[in-house]
Amino acid sequence: MSEREQPETTRPAVTPPRSVPDTPASAPEVPPPAGLRRELPAEVPPAAPRTASERTGAREVPPRTAHAPHVSQKPQASETPAAHGPGEPELTGRRRLVNGLWPPRVTRAQLIVALLLFGLGFGLAVQVASTSDTDSALRGARQEDLVRILDELDDRTERLEDEKQGLEKQREELENSSDQAEEARRQTIEKERQLGVLAGTVAAQGPGIEMTIEDTKGTVESDMLLDAIQELRAAGAEAIQVNGVRVVAGTYLSDADGGVSVDGNKIKSPYRFKVIGKPQDLEPALNIPGGVVQTLEKEQATVTVERTDKIVVDALRAPKRPDYARSSSQ
Repeated sequence: MSEREQPETTRPAVTPPRSVPDTPASAPEVPPPAGLRRELPAEVPPAAPRTASERTGAREVPPRTAHAPHVSQKPQASETPAAHGPGEPELTGRRRLVNGLWPPRVTRAQLIVALLLFGLGFGLAVQVASTSDTDSALRGARQEDLVRILDELDDRTERLEDEKQGLEKQREELENSSDQAEEARRQTIEKERQLGVLAGTVAAQGPGIEMTIEDTKGTVESDMLLDAIQELRAAGAEAIQVNGVRVVAGTYLSDADGGVSVDGNKIKSPYRFKVIGKPQDLEPALNIPGGVVQTLEKEQATVTVERTDKIVVDALRAPKRPDYARSSSQ
């Protein structure tokens, strides 16, 4: 078989692309074949317009590459850098306030002021809590208890007013008396008698009450009698005597075998109280709900209270000279 009769070699339908040589800027660009377009990165900046000399072919343009050359540019000293990045939003007033407050910058003066304010707030909170506790106790009290509290407050106010008027009267007598020395001596003697009654060195008599406590079970203790004495003093008792023992400011009570000891003197049931004071105040103070009488009756003791126009308190205490205290007038 001759060369002409030989079958032709099968050629590909698509001719492979040939490498396009770099052409000068003046030569027109030849578009790449279909399907073989070169992909450029998105960050390649657009080509700068060519000058007249480049269009005329006066200068060779370096061949283009797939990536744009990296050009480092330093900002000029006169240029001001941008306040925000290209993707950052502009700061609002609220954001600037937050940035100014956080992270906190605490100074010594601010720390001292904060501690002082904390102490003040703690004190106010404690005061409010104590006041609210008192108010809640009064709100939960019964009507009888509230009436008793009001009566006691009225009685104390009345006693203070009487004492005030007595002192003002003494002052007027001293100022108006022709013989002020004699008037002062008289008032001193009267004051000594009053103090003697309170100290238990002088006998006393006057209206009051008698209270008798029968303790057949032996359940009455010294603290119960002490509560009765304190309640009587709060109601305005001026002189108290228990089973022949004068009760004064320094009196103490303690439990003893088969009875109670008052200032070292053992006494037994029945316990008889002689109290000088205003009967209208003393008796209700003992019979209030939850008071002395009810407490003793819960212990199976029998309590009787009687009013009388004349109570004699004749138990005396020996005057005790103080060891260190002396009168400033000497």
